[in-house]
Amino acid sequence: MYFVYLLQCKDGSLYTGITNDVSRRLRQHRAGSGAAYTRAKKVDKLLYTEQAKSRSAALVREAEIKRWSRQKKLDLVGRGREGAGFDTMIVWS
Repeated sequence: MYFVYLLQCKDGSLYTGITNDVSRRLRQHRAGSGAAYTRAKKVDKLLYTEQAKSRSAALVREAEIKRWSRQKKLDLVGRGREGAGFDTMIVWS
């Protein structure tokens, strides 16, 4: 099982990625052993996760979300907090 996730960095920027273990990946990002982007920008919090049926599906969804505007990503986070339209949603601060 894979997840697509959105992080907010300390400078306010957003980072989108995929993983099969959200907790582990968040720890890696916070420890500075995640992506180069999050090493440079420092992770503030996990905003959103979405379950995908496969790695391939997660990669497709990640690419889709990365093409979106910042506002559309934030709208997705807002809808996730309301629980609308998604099978599995985890939102952590």
